[in-house]
Amino acid sequence: MSARAFQTALRLVYPPRCTLCGDHVDSDFGLCGPCWRETPFISGLCCDACGVPLPGDDQGEAEYCDDCLRFARPWERGRAALLYKDHGRKLVLSLKHGDRHDIVRPAALWMARAAAPLFDRRMVVAPVPLHWTRMLKRRFNQAALLAEALSRELGLEYCPDLLIRRRRTQSLEGLGFDARHATVGQAIAPHPRRRHRMAARKVLIVDDVMTSGATLSAAAQACLSGGAATVNVLTLARVAKDA
Repeated sequence: MSARAFQTALRLVYPPRCTLCGDHVDSDFGLCGPCWRETPFISGLCCDACGVPLPGDDQGEAEYCDDCLRFARPWERGRAALLYKDHGRKLVLSLKHGDRHDIVRPAALWMARAAAPLFDRRMVVAPVPLHWTRMLKRRFNQAALLAEALSRELGLEYCPDLLIRRRRTQSLEGLGFDARHATVGQAIAPHPRRRHRMAARKVLIVDDVMTSGATLSAAAQACLSGGAATVNVLTLARVAKDA
């Protein structure tokens, strides 16, 4: 049996289903029409530093949200594919806590689209790292799954352990802006045997969701201390105060 015939037979037995609701769809790892329309994709004008949507039309010039005007970000530019609400939140939580690894492939496609303004073929892609104790408990790093799939989609170099977690930090859930940054500060460092992978290069840091940006800030600062030329950040979802 040819590969094409096998794929046809496989589709008859296991027809493609919507990643969110399970309804039949035309292609694997996709969304049905209703779920697509109800998924909060970020488009149009957005903050050039964190990717949060902004009111108004895109005039081709960099615009910034209030938070990014108030607090300096250690990275250069940032984007996100979805808002962290409704179906966007469901996708993130299903990947992170529901072992729904099938979400990674479509998520990487959406993130690749969002990353277009950040793209540089010489950049290296790296995930926000997990502490080894959390890795043992969770069994996988969702940021690493997304980063690896994204690097394949964009044809970029991928380094899964460019950064390391030097210490385990408490959950950031429920903490304010200052507390988040104080908790995660200095917890992330460049891998001592991977510094040459980032030296004088642009790094794209990938995570599943951005809230205050504390974790991404720690990761970006670690890259810069390791010799990176510049850092950009990309997440699957972005928390927005008014969303």
